[in-house]
Amino acid sequence: MYLDIILKKSIEEIALSIQEIKYLLEQTQQESINKIFSTSRTLRKKYFGEKIFLYGFVYFSTYCKNDCNFCFFRSSNTKPPRYRKSLDEIVVTAKKLQNSGIHLIDLTMGEDMYYINNPKKLINIVRKVKEETGLPIMVSPGVIQNEVIDELIDAGADWYALYQETHNKILFEKLRVNQDYESRLNAKRYAQRQGMLIEEGLLVGAGNNVLDIIESFNCMKKLNVSQIRTMTFIPQKGTPMENWQKTNFLSELLNIAVMRLIFPNLLIPASLDVDGLKGLEERLNAGANVITSIIPPNGGYAGVANASNDINEGYRTVEGIQETLTRCGLKNANVFEYKNWVQNQKLKTLMEVG
Repeated sequence: MYLDIILKKSIEEIALSIQEIKYLLEQTQQESINKIFSTSRTLRKKYFGEKIFLYGFVYFSTYCKNDCNFCFFRSSNTKPPRYRKSLDEIVVTAKKLQNSGIHLIDLTMGEDMYYINNPKKLINIVRKVKEETGLPIMVSPGVIQNEVIDELIDAGADWYALYQETHNKILFEKLRVNQDYESRLNAKRYAQRQGMLIEEGLLVGAGNNVLDIIESFNCMKKLNVSQIRTMTFIPQKGTPMENWQKTNFLSELLNIAVMRLIFPNLLIPASLDVDGLKGLEERLNAGANVITSIIPPNGGYAGVANASNDINEGYRTVEGIQETLTRCGLKNANVFEYKNWVQNQKLKTLMEVG
């Protein structure tokens, strides 16, 4: 059977052809999908055992200069909650997340002109959170100048998250209005050369087809990213894509699984921000090995794809996900295991990018 041949190649870590990847992504029969997911879990276990990494999410500014057609927080939308958290609020939240058992602090913001014009304030946030927690830090500030990237690294940032959403340039222009495709790629390349790890992101269900998705996988490989994210587009109120036909999550789940087959040793998140706690088990069973968007309840923080889903109920917490992990036969890694992975990946990436 053709599927079995492809999956055998995956287990042996033989590179798959475009035709083979396309075949995997187009599966609709549950028996075939289950085989793909099972193979993905086998490869995850080979590299990570039963251990799952946990990311705490601190969306500290919801202001953004961009007017992306898909984003709830686009500059012209009057519906989302707008806030900038103070340094003290950010640090207190980071400490709460650390004490709950997370392994990384994800400091996320819109491309907020307040911080773009005052980069020292952003750098100070990173430095203070690093000093107070000692945890690895991911920053998501949008496209920033090379000098600011250098200073963020000096302040303690380990990861740079900057998503293209798609690597189809025509679709990119429709989604990320008046933004430069190459500038986003070049910012990531520079950060990587300076020693940061890169997370790339793919949005599905927003106009891309299977060949577009495969092209994104190829671009992720060329960029030598260390974490690869795929999320289903959720139509957002107050945006030009508000009435876009919502898709199911099958494409996202297959993307996760196929990413694991192609990149068996990388980090692949299951985001709580798309479908909340109820969708976590499916994403873990598809081969994800990171849980992202863990948020302390009642802190006044928003999510991105779903601004309020499962936050104040306390479901998006380390405690709230434990039952799901147990059902999946998985368990929390410890912070030393995650720090070791990050350090080893940095060394490996620097050697590969020269």
